Amino acid sequence: MKFIRVNKEGNIKNGIVFKEKLYFLEDIYKKEIELIEFIKIFDLNELFNQIKKIEAYSLSDYTILSPIEEPRRNVICLGKNYLDHVNECATGGIDKDLGRPKEPIFFTKMINRFINPYENIDLNEEVTKSLDYEGELAVIIGKEGKNIKEEDVKDYIFGYTILNDSSARDLQQKHSQWFKGKSLDNTCSLGPVILLKKETSYPPKLDIKTYVNNELRQSSNTGNFIFSIDYAISQLSQGTTLKVGDIIATGTPKGVGMGFTPPKFLKKDDILKIEVEKIGALINKIN
Repeated sequence: MKFIRVNKEGNIKNGIVFKEKLYFLEDIYKKEIELIEFIKIFDLNELFNQIKKIEAYSLSDYTILSPIEEPRRNVICLGKNYLDHVNECATGGIDKDLGRPKEPIFFTKMINRFINPYENIDLNEEVTKSLDYEGELAVIIGKEGKNIKEEDVKDYIFGYTILNDSSARDLQQKHSQWFKGKSLDNTCSLGPVILLKKETSYPPKLDIKTYVNNELRQSSNTGNFIFSIDYAISQLSQGTTLKVGDIIATGTPKGVGMGFTPPKFLKKDDILKIEVEKIGALINKIN
């Protein structure tokens, strides 16, 4: 089961995809329900009962949008969480420190709005000459919490989606930190759906692949994290309140553009495709 946001002739609706059929939340709850409210009232057994009673629609009749249009807070990102990516960061000149980080590296990414599946990503050529991609699994928080124990983290997760942690490498180097280079408008895509937590094993061990113009650039599995989801979220929550709907990007594997010799940064008309097992594919053209 997956949460989805769709559009048809300007009418935007939230729904659930189950067995390849689309069910609208407004038919289940008798009113339009936004994601945050849905997460708070969500009951899987009740949802199964309700969808048996309402009309199902064909996904092909609708345009799929990002499941979240605008985040309520900055996206929280986990840096250098695959060992092979740690090494290519040094090669690309972003970080000279080799070796496994001793603790999770957190930073935030400011988003004006998420780019939808199949929507164009803005190359932002007026401010950067080295826009890069980073395919990542993103965790959606399902319950407010602080000082969360590792063994309890699973209870605070609603589901998972795909995020492109777009990165202007020249701005990262210029400003000696990651925030500015990762916060350019209209560069971060999210989607196409949110896979509900119970739809995969825990912790999730999902294949993740990134293609540029059908060339495979990144290929790994979320089982290769340096810091597990349990440990990272537990550490993040120490002294810091996580809220319903918070988005935590879990890091990217080897194969980003800066890691190649010469670098392979995104160019106009490139087609970027990020796939995560069980979630689907996030496809965007670079404009």
